[in-house]
Amino acid sequence: MAELNSAPEKSGGRRATRRTPARVDLTAMVDLAFLLITFFMLTTILSKPKALPLAMPTGPAGPVPETGTMTVCLGKSNQVVWYMGMPAKPLTTPAQTGYGKGLTAVITEKLTEVFKRTGKGLMVVIKPSDHSNYANLVETIDELNNSQVHTYAIAKISPEDVGFLKNKGLY
Repeated sequence: MAELNSAPEKSGGRRATRRTPARVDLTAMVDLAFLLITFFMLTTILSKPKALPLAMPTGPAGPVPETGTMTVCLGKSNQVVWYMGMPAKPLTTPAQTGYGKGLTAVITEKLTEVFKRTGKGLMVVIKPSDHSNYANLVETIDELNNSQVHTYAIAKISPEDVGFLKNKGLY
């Protein structure tokens, strides 16, 4: 049984009266504390995981020409390799850049170039590698949205793309 005993106070007076110490039984308070802890543990709602909804845009109605397609391969160390065209026969030499200003500048330049040449928008194919992370994918999609690129797709990485990443040391 839980108790709280207090020692008698010593007085500086001449006569010492003998007082019996106060005795408080704490058993009920301990029981109440455990009851409250159990109640709050059982009634608390645990936080639900929050997921970012991914709304993929609809693609163009017909086939997209190679000259209007840009492929972005996500590598390790927050770096990307990009090129124009198809992986088997790229129209530009695969180049490496980082996120932020580097990727934004490349996307803006190619978007303007394709629009001047064809009058249509740029189609971007995003290919995450095994060594990239989810934050890189989200950042790439954010860069596309900020640059007003409305058609993009997330695809599996091909062996040619893995070769481009290995040549740059990003796989």
